[in-house]
Amino acid sequence: MTIPAFAQRDPDARGYYGAYGGRFVPETLVAPVAELEAAYMDARRDPAFIERLQGLLGDYVGRPTPVYEARRLSEALGGARIFLKREDLAHTGAHKINNALGQGLLAQRMGKRRVIAETGAGQHGVATATVCALLGLRCDVYMGAEDMERQRLNVFRMELLGATVRRVDSGAKTLKDAINEAMRDWVANIADSYYLLGSVLGPHPYPLMVREFQSVIGQEARRQIIEATGELPDTIVACVGGGSNAMGIFDAFIGDPDVKLIGVEAGGRGIRSGEHAARFAGGSAGVLQGTHTYVLQDDDGNIELTHSVSAGLDYAAVGPEHAWLHDSHRASYAWIDDDAALAAFQRLGREEGILPALESAHAIAYAITLAPTMRRDQILLVNLSGRGDKDVTSVEKMLRTKGEA
Repeated sequence: MTIPAFAQRDPDARGYYGAYGGRFVPETLVAPVAELEAAYMDARRDPAFIERLQGLLGDYVGRPTPVYEARRLSEALGGARIFLKREDLAHTGAHKINNALGQGLLAQRMGKRRVIAETGAGQHGVATATVCALLGLRCDVYMGAEDMERQRLNVFRMELLGATVRRVDSGAKTLKDAINEAMRDWVANIADSYYLLGSVLGPHPYPLMVREFQSVIGQEARRQIIEATGELPDTIVACVGGGSNAMGIFDAFIGDPDVKLIGVEAGGRGIRSGEHAARFAGGSAGVLQGTHTYVLQDDDGNIELTHSVSAGLDYAAVGPEHAWLHDSHRASYAWIDDDAALAAFQRLGREEGILPALESAHAIAYAITLAPTMRRDQILLVNLSGRGDKDVTSVEKMLRTKGEA
């Protein structure tokens, strides 16, 4: 079992990674966010906190998740050896449980009895509801009406776990709007409530905290790929919405300049305003929901609508550490459109017996284009951030609409 290695790469004292990050919050949240930062900095130095987290990651979450060589897919593509980091095999079916568990333990440590969360694809909501059930905490999850329609199974899963799912009908009725409502709730209920943010977004210390709770992915993957092949991967690919699964696996390899890091955003129906969620392809620097980062916005700074076949990638901003990695050229970012993601969803199922989450299917789709350009002795590691059970009904509807089912 790998212990999360905290305190390795902090932002500056104001929470900035280069030009990105910071803490942009209303006056009513200044003190609570400072309290959260102090509590987290204390917890990350506490061996008892780390030991409890480590124990639950092993006994409850089921870590370490395996690294699996996708031999049939690799052979069919005729290029690099493709390995999958199987976060889909973690309890609740995605990487989200790693962060939810860490923050749930922190909320309990701070004496909070109620947890507020937001969710897009529903996996963070399910993970948060799961952890709250485990720890005996009340749970309220905000979810956009559009995403509730796309992810009905996860809505019911949250309810079965005892959470209250609060429908959001404002704006585009997706993740950005759910975050807005969750933060409004937090402002109104500071005394007893903890806001459990699901990605490397928001005001400092959330980007740091979420990345560190997800860093277990990269620590395991580094050890596992060396055990399997005797060397580090040549390239690592992960999908990027807010970007927590990507930061989780990238983290252990940042100091290895020969390892290429590639984040894959949602190209939707094409890089046109309102048709995608590729912040590096169509965005610019700005502030959204507490942090300075790359944002999809118009010339007047108004946040643009986004679209993706994947609810979890359908968001107008990206984590500030990703923005820093992009500008410093330590990582590169590509995009995959809806059709390619749907094709990859089906192909991985047919060739490897694994149905990926539609989010993860974007990373698989990019790997399908990249692997043939690499040598057969090179290693391509893909973070399979979640399983596709939640998306099967949506995929069926889309394929029927396209006349493919």
